[in-house]
Amino acid sequence: MTTSPVAVVTGAYRGLGRETARQLAEQGHRVVLTARREAEGRAAAEKLAAGGADVRFAPLDVTSAESVRALRDMLARDFARIDVLVNNAGIFPDPSPGSPASSIFEADLDTIRSGFETNTLAALRLCQALIPLMSGRGRVVNVSSGMGQLSEMNGCCPGYRLSKTALNAVTRIFADELQGTEVKINSVCPGWVRTDMGGPNATLSLEEGARGIVWAATLPADGPSGGFFRHGERIPW
Repeated sequence: MTTSPVAVVTGAYRGLGRETARQLAEQGHRVVLTARREAEGRAAAEKLAAGGADVRFAPLDVTSAESVRALRDMLARDFARIDVLVNNAGIFPDPSPGSPASSIFEADLDTIRSGFETNTLAALRLCQALIPLMSGRGRVVNVSSGMGQLSEMNGCCPGYRLSKTALNAVTRIFADELQGTEVKINSVCPGWVRTDMGGPNATLSLEEGARGIVWAATLPADGPSGGFFRHGERIPW
């Protein structure tokens, strides 16, 4: 029976999630690539597997408790344990930055709720469901954003900003309650990456953006927990 570590990456049919899955597989992980869009997710996993990566697809709607339970049950049945959870799935719910509609004065509360549901509560639910499968040792990465830093908080885009600030709080709360275990949980800002969300003018490639996520997913036993990092360097909350 193989002892290769098992990694779960959410929202991984494209962009940072897919590149994170690729890099983890390259480092010897058995990767479960999850996505709500089944056809695209399955195609992404098959493409990585065709290149020699140990990657399989599992459907997951991160906003559905039933879907999360089904994933947990599959992981428990097929692998017995997991070693890495990367909460990458996320949305940018606000109108385009710079437009008058992106002001907090104009913010629709349903838009803000949708940001929380996908970017914050989904990660919380997945942590609740999957950390117990780590059997007291593992790595959790919550993919956050500098737009959620209180230390550098600006105007615009409250749905995204608030959800990522709250995600950072989720990281801190879990880290405190996981003291005494070998599970490490951290928030990571990948930087401004050329994805569908980041746009073509972003300064970082997918490979560069995913590198910091993979760093946090593969921390050594004496690595940090409960921190906020960009490119492997601690940044202010």
